[in-house]
Amino acid sequence: MLLLLLFLSVVFIIVSSTRWKWHPFLSLIIAAILFGLFSGMPLKLITQSINDGFGNTLGGIGLVIIMGVIIGAFLEHSGGALRLAESVLRLTGEKRVPLGMSLIGYIVSIPVFADSGFMLLSPLNKAVTKKAKLSLSVTAIALAAGLMASHAMVPPTPGPIAAAGILGADLGLVITFGLVVSLSSLLIVLVIIKKFSAKIYIDPNPEYTEEILKQKTKEAPSAMKSFLPILIPILFIVIKSFNEYGKYIGSGLLFDIINFLGTPVIALLMGVGLSFLLPKEFDRNMLSTDGWVGKALKDAAIIIMITGAGGIFGKVLQNSGIATVISDLLGDYNLGIWLPFIISAAIKTAQGSSTVAMITTASLIAPLMAGLGFNTPMITALAVVAIGAGSLVVSHANDSFFWVLTQMTGMNISQGYRLHSLASGLLGTIAVVIIFFLSIVLSS
Repeated sequence: MLLLLLFLSVVFIIVSSTRWKWHPFLSLIIAAILFGLFSGMPLKLITQSINDGFGNTLGGIGLVIIMGVIIGAFLEHSGGALRLAESVLRLTGEKRVPLGMSLIGYIVSIPVFADSGFMLLSPLNKAVTKKAKLSLSVTAIALAAGLMASHAMVPPTPGPIAAAGILGADLGLVITFGLVVSLSSLLIVLVIIKKFSAKIYIDPNPEYTEEILKQKTKEAPSAMKSFLPILIPILFIVIKSFNEYGKYIGSGLLFDIINFLGTPVIALLMGVGLSFLLPKEFDRNMLSTDGWVGKALKDAAIIIMITGAGGIFGKVLQNSGIATVISDLLGDYNLGIWLPFIISAAIKTAQGSSTVAMITTASLIAPLMAGLGFNTPMITALAVVAIGAGSLVVSHANDSFFWVLTQMTGMNISQGYRLHSLASGLLGTIAVVIIFFLSIVLSS
């Protein structure tokens, strides 16, 4: 009965958020309440699950999501993202424009949403593609793949942060594995998709000349200055995680300082402070309700509400006792790390949003962690990255990013499926294969 209710709950979430156009927040919270009622949970326990699920989930990751979104807003509006792009292209050279655009997308999408990142970098991509005499199909798909890889697997992007918080994963380990898996799978996918995309010619038709782009980047901060708000938080979080795991420093004042600075909220707060240095002329209105911070908080609110609702759904499932039922059922099947990937991929393909897929899957998996054998910090972190990999499979017409890419490049729907959908499917699948082998190595 519980398994049937779980299946119906997932179907309800997908149908209500896609066909009925409900906000995912409503879909998740109503699914949680209905599951609790029909499973026979006491009303008092349902109420307690709602309060605990929402409060405990956001208590751990709400501020982290907010900080990450603010950093992204300052990078975008100050021109810092464009400066980073220019520097990466200078390093890779004109002959390797697809690689350069992919790496640019990868870096920019760590704090900036993939959709926003593509819109931000599209003029630059068209200009360098025209200069290199390439088809826009090649560089646009390379850029999109880079944006998707870090967006789904590398915190402080909201989706992986939310999944890590729900599963109680060490954020430093998630970042480390996310970087390794996402970069490895991205480089493999680049080799494959270049062959497919080169067969379709799309004129770059740049809206900006090189002169205009140069003028825009003149107003932007330096590349190093632009990179620091991303680099410093990640560096401190990773150092803290590895220090706690290996006890390299031991105890004492230095250990306490590293632990404090490496706490995700403090590390990202340092990133926010560094991002305030990006504008050429700082205006206090940037911090106002109508300024850059105000707009960033509106974007963050949507993610926070969905994450909180996902936490409610997960807590109701946990208190229903479904973990024992599924653990017993899966006892004879060694799905392991493939289960979170499969669930996330199914939800992503059905409803379109990678972030919703990650949050929903993490909420479903959280009560099952022990039964699935995810009982070490390393394997728990890999489970988060596996959920991120699944949230890439597969981007198509129900995904807003699909339409951003096709409309801004001039691709038709058929070309979008043949190139972008294929690339997203390959990226997620190759990533989970790498995760699978890593899980074997770490478990042995």
